[in-house]
Amino acid sequence: MSKRDYYEVLGLNRDASEDEIKKAYRKLAMKYHPDRNPDNPKSDEHFKEAKEAYEILSDPRKRAAYDQHGHAGVDPSMAGGGAQGFADAFGDIFGDIFGGRGGHANVYRGADLRYNLEISLEQAARGTETKIRIPTMEVCGACHGNGAKPGTSPTMCPTCNGHGQVRMQQGFFSIQQTCPKCHGSGKFISNPCVTCNGAGRVKQHKTLSVKIPVGVDEGDRIRLSGEGEAGVNNGPPGDLYVVIHLSPHSVFQRDHNDLHCEMPISFTTAALGGEIEIPTLDGHAKIKVPAETQSGKIFRLRGKGIKGVRSSTQGDLLCHVVVETPVKLTTRQKELLQELEAITQGDHSRHSPRAKSWMDKVREFFAE
Repeated sequence: MSKRDYYEVLGLNRDASEDEIKKAYRKLAMKYHPDRNPDNPKSDEHFKEAKEAYEILSDPRKRAAYDQHGHAGVDPSMAGGGAQGFADAFGDIFGDIFGGRGGHANVYRGADLRYNLEISLEQAARGTETKIRIPTMEVCGACHGNGAKPGTSPTMCPTCNGHGQVRMQQGFFSIQQTCPKCHGSGKFISNPCVTCNGAGRVKQHKTLSVKIPVGVDEGDRIRLSGEGEAGVNNGPPGDLYVVIHLSPHSVFQRDHNDLHCEMPISFTTAALGGEIEIPTLDGHAKIKVPAETQSGKIFRLRGKGIKGVRSSTQGDLLCHVVVETPVKLTTRQKELLQELEAITQGDHSRHSPRAKSWMDKVREFFAE
């Protein structure tokens, strides 16, 4: 009887991924394993068929030969059966989940680091470059990261034979886990380095130059690739994330790309109008204040804000006018204000329309 197509056996398309092949085989192995089907004589045949398909398709070279030449391109003697094949397949699957394949020491990427950097509003608006000093774990210079005392070398771990993994057999399950003696490194250090105590890494401080792009805002992050902690067992280093914080400004408050400021003006300027000069990040600008301007009036200066990192346009500057009440008045000043008040009260509705409107609303409220 001719053999079925291996992809058909596993119920897969010919472009199936490695993970899809594993999942399909695991499902069939659980379904047809003889130990789980003692009363079904055909289960052993199905199990062997699924295992044979898995052994061919899970090996890239055998799969390529099978895809090109079919069954003639692979050696049928490599196919086998029984519980050990089932255990090996599950060992590979669980090994991938719990710490890598056998024969390879555990390699870990270094930890990412975070650094909070406070800059001024001017620096954020124009961009800058600054230096920072950070604590981190670096490769030990004395042992060059191998953890052994200079002049000596680590030896192969006797427990896992340098694999970094040990295999535990439980029935027909074979599960890989990290070696308890070498903790996955695959090496045993009999004479540890006194500088790093065998860790291969030491805590140090390093100084880095950070370029702050134009327009960064509160909470923005700048990623410095590879500037985090050193990896374990020659693993890749982590990254450093510089988090931007804006220090309070004496004049401006930032709202995304817009700037806000308060500008006090005199009672006379508010009443008669005039021209005032206000500060901007680039210098100064002049605003014409119309007569009878009320406190809280907002003047918008377009393009005088900040151009954000992800923005194509410049923000605006919004100037909030605050009418300042005179203080420490002289006797003559008080007399003049009292005279003005008397004249104003003579035609109150004309000179103070907002006050009149408010009083009318109050009367209506109490009349209800």
